[in-house]
Amino acid sequence: MGALTAAELNFIVFRYLQESGFIHAAFTLGYEAGIHKSGIDGNAVPPGALITIVQKGMHYIELEANTEENDEEIEKDFALLEPLEIITKDVEELQQLVKKRKRERSHTDREKDKGKEKERSEEHERRPGGERERDRHDKEKEQVREKDKSEKDREHEKEKEKEKEKEKLHTERIDKVKHEEDSLAGGGPTPMDVSVTAQEISSTDVTVLEGHSSEVFACAWSPTGSLLASGSGDSTARIWTIPDGPCGSSVQSSPPGVHVLKHFKGRTNEKSKDVTTLDWNGEGTLLATGSYDGQARIWSRDGELKQTLFKHKGPIFSLKWNKKGDFLLSGSVDKTAIVWDTKTWECKQQFEFHSAPTLDVDWRNNNSFATCSTDNMIYVCKIGEQRPVKAFSGHQSEVNAIKWDPTGSFLASCSDDWTAKIWSMKQDKCVFDFKEHTKEIYTIRWSPTGPGTNNPNQQLLLASASFDSTIKLWEVEQGRLLYSLAGHRQPVYSVAFSPDGEYLASGSLDQCLHIWSVKEGRILKTYRGTGGIFEVCWNKEGSKIAACFSNNTVCVMDFRM
Repeated sequence: MGALTAAELNFIVFRYLQESGFIHAAFTLGYEAGIHKSGIDGNAVPPGALITIVQKGMHYIELEANTEENDEEIEKDFALLEPLEIITKDVEELQQLVKKRKRERSHTDREKDKGKEKERSEEHERRPGGERERDRHDKEKEQVREKDKSEKDREHEKEKEKEKEKEKLHTERIDKVKHEEDSLAGGGPTPMDVSVTAQEISSTDVTVLEGHSSEVFACAWSPTGSLLASGSGDSTARIWTIPDGPCGSSVQSSPPGVHVLKHFKGRTNEKSKDVTTLDWNGEGTLLATGSYDGQARIWSRDGELKQTLFKHKGPIFSLKWNKKGDFLLSGSVDKTAIVWDTKTWECKQQFEFHSAPTLDVDWRNNNSFATCSTDNMIYVCKIGEQRPVKAFSGHQSEVNAIKWDPTGSFLASCSDDWTAKIWSMKQDKCVFDFKEHTKEIYTIRWSPTGPGTNNPNQQLLLASASFDSTIKLWEVEQGRLLYSLAGHRQPVYSVAFSPDGEYLASGSLDQCLHIWSVKEGRILKTYRGTGGIFEVCWNKEGSKIAACFSNNTVCVMDFRM
């Protein structure tokens, strides 16, 4: 057997952290272990690889303990030892346990066999000889069948028990959550759990943008024009020019134009400069990128580096322009948030309120904003103020994302504590506490609907995407669950509403992009890619959708109903 290298083990642990929802821990490990330099093809590593290796290792130790030098047949029932015993005891102790339990089981089996044999003898005595002979042949056939069956059953027995226990815990959690949700909503219609087969989007109708040499973590359409930006673990961002015509390999005569935005000088870089976040200004003239080296960079739409902003002492995870465009806001692992003056590109003010890494930032209006952190806290800050104007506490684990609604009245947050919450500046406690998810919630999005939007006659909704593989749509006027969208099979990393608010795009680790009808809560179209999806986004017209993948590509597809 070939030895597992340190690089391979690091990659498997890195993948496990990603799949389990520990995104920031995965980022840190990837950065320190140089995962992007390992050259390992992530697509060749199956989901759950670390768990599989651990389980196989435990089975091997159990097999070794079940086997003696004079054993002619290896014991195939690996249910004589408990996992904790395998981990805490050496092979000699395990062998003693196995011998003892084999004797106990053998004695029990003999007692059972005696009883069965007695019953069979009595039955045979009542039957004629020919029938007894047939019975003997039937018995031999039955023994062969039972042996085959029991060997298969024993192999799956452990897994079934584990699954039953998981289902029990899962059911208890859901029952508790539903009870709390019913109490919160005060009645109303029962939320629908939706999972419907959909029309497949053919790969021939998709434009695949190739050029990145590592996972693509972020993508964003320019608010003006047909430019698409992408940010990758290869220390570059790219600005692609997407033609107005239909997408697909069959209709494009030449590949889309692209500008490569290098975040390093020369051919190699000492420190990882993975592009973790990016955002266009409102006019679509400037692109801001945040990197793992703690620097924010400002680029023209032609890919020219305009400014490099130095002050953060750790990776930047979030970067946002205000609506007016005169300030840029950044949040970093160094626990701080910085407002940059875009006229002078100097630090206007640094906010040092959190006691742990800042994970997300979002503007409320042109001079106030919110920040969230792994310290479980949310702060509302204002330029010129030395203390937070509001502090929201209530989450029991790190807060992954925050978003103000279109009018700046409500702030939504989501956390590793499995909840999404809605806050108001008028009170300290959350207005609504949504507890329907059964795993960590990675991101949230408000619909572009209701007062203050281009779709004022539609109700305001909140979408939450979770590692429980579902997306929940919440009606926020009464605080109730509208739909539970259950079309994905793996964690959901990204959701995005269409500009008219009628559709929702979602991207998951299961390599699928789904397009949902918000009104009906069902899947309309599906695209199956060849890598996990980190982000999805719509262009300003709502006619094209882009998605960035773990297999180093960005895909663009048309949307027409």
